[in-house]
Amino acid sequence: MIVSLDARNRHERADTVLVVPLTTSVHKDAPTHVFLPAGETGLQADSAARAEDVTVVRKRNLIEPRTRLMQVADKRICELAAMVKTAMGCGP
Repeated sequence: MIVSLDARNRHERADTVLVVPLTTSVHKDAPTHVFLPAGETGLQADSAARAEDVTVVRKRNLIEPRTRLMQVADKRICELAAMVKTAMGCGP
């Protein structure tokens, strides 16, 4: 899931985007995962965002999704940001 700001993503000099990978191996009690129901993402299955694996991906490596995906609410992005802090030992 791309989590960097749209303004940054669209900037001509930015050649990467900030991403948090998703998994369908959902462990709702994992302290650094955010549960995302399928209806919220547009994916076929429920998933979990793995905040401990935040990384960057070069834009040239991105491919078009097979189906239309939904934009996740800002609230969810903020939840992910809090989980990244947890993964870094800076939060509960």
